[in-house]
Amino acid sequence: MKEKEKAIIEAAIKLYATKGFASTSIQEIVSESGISKGAFYLYFKSKDALLIAILEYYFDYIEKKLEVYEQDQLSSREKFALQLTALFNTMLEHKEFIIMQSREQAIPLNEEVKELMIRKYYEAQVFYQNSLRAIYGEKAEPHLWDLALMLEGFFNSYMKLLLFSPDGFKINELVEYMLRRVDSLVDGLEGENPVASEEKVKELINKTKAYFLADGQDIKTILKKMKHAISNLENNEDLNVSLEVLESEVERESPRIPVIQGMLSNFKDQQSLDVYREAIAEFYGLKG
Repeated sequence: MKEKEKAIIEAAIKLYATKGFASTSIQEIVSESGISKGAFYLYFKSKDALLIAILEYYFDYIEKKLEVYEQDQLSSREKFALQLTALFNTMLEHKEFIIMQSREQAIPLNEEVKELMIRKYYEAQVFYQNSLRAIYGEKAEPHLWDLALMLEGFFNSYMKLLLFSPDGFKINELVEYMLRRVDSLVDGLEGENPVASEEKVKELINKTKAYFLADGQDIKTILKKMKHAISNLENNEDLNVSLEVLESEVERESPRIPVIQGMLSNFKDQQSLDVYREAIAEFYGLKG
């Protein structure tokens, strides 16, 4: 990202946090950023286009905060605890912006924003599920959607409390408390039939898959997200090898379709990777 583009985004975030999206003009944004209106339109066609860039910038910022712990030699539980702590802290760093987003009609829900939010919501669910799978293994597998939804409920509820009444909370202790509650949920769900399942959330999955191929979601973007998802899986050595072959193949001037098809078949046993595998298959006109 170019420095001027970043300056515009950061100036807009600051203004949106205090004034809201609708009340902030492009003139105010360029004045705050110290960049001319002509330069603004070189980077963004409209205020709506800037909003999409801001949301992408913010989500990317969060992902980078979480990725810090991917390479550390930590247990799955320790890594997830640190990532949840980082997630709480990152959102508190941008408290005003988060509160602005939560206001009714604070941002326009045009089709592009809806697509982005659905895609990011699904990615958050995959993050929760991969982390829970790594911690609890087969015991949690039938209930991953339910557990992810319940954990999301914990996170969002405590996040609201922290945004408006942070005194007396230690985030690392809160995260440990939440994970102990998840321990209880995993034990309590044993023998229960899952309420949420891959089949029941199929519409969300299909929409997400379609949005991976929307504007800006090229094959390299999909592979990057797939790589991140694989990093959260146990015994992922073979999957990483297949992904490396896939990454090399798509870089070729004329990718060999049989090679791509063969590598994709190596991911079929990993349900959490289906959305990426099927999106890549669709990109190359293959059967998922």
